[in-house]
Amino acid sequence: MEVRPPNPTADNSSIRQQHRHRHVPAAAPLKQPSASPVSVDTASVSHRLQKELMSLMMSGGDLGVSAFPEGESIFTWIGTIEGGKETMYEGLSYKLSLRFPLDYPFKPPQVKFETMCFHPNVDQFGNICLDILQDKWSSAYDCRTILLSIQSLLGEPNPESPLNSYAAALWNNKITEKWFTNSTFLERRLKADL
Repeated sequence: MEVRPPNPTADNSSIRQQHRHRHVPAAAPLKQPSASPVSVDTASVSHRLQKELMSLMMSGGDLGVSAFPEGESIFTWIGTIEGGKETMYEGLSYKLSLRFPLDYPFKPPQVKFETMCFHPNVDQFGNICLDILQDKWSSAYDCRTILLSIQSLLGEPNPESPLNSYAAALWNNKITEKWFTNSTFLERRLKADL
């Protein structure tokens, strides 16, 4: 290895350029706030939710679904769905919570059953396995569509994608399903007669 003495005629600018191009890990890089890919306009989201609320108030009750903001926030709603006619959930009413993200309608709301619901696609915490609330979400959907889809899911579960495997096993057993359905209807009729 050859060691050269410093060249007194070399200027310091070449040394500075060498240091500038050399990769030296910084001790603590300056962090700048990252810009979100989509700017959020909460006013337009609020306006959309207000329109959905008005639409739901005009037609939802006739369909067995309703929802209203909880408290002062337009982003947190409480919904209600009635069990569909001629299903084992007929005559039952369920309370749901809906939490709309700031980038709604580009992202789906978080929807959970607040009332206990024994169903193949609902777990013990109220989480719902429904494709339109996950990978099949479209910004064309609205609160009314969500509530009607959940109401439909009650009568037509997808036992192939269960959150509650015990309920799915019972649903797949036609004898148990028939017994459960008949006993549920008998129980309701007895209560109605009393």
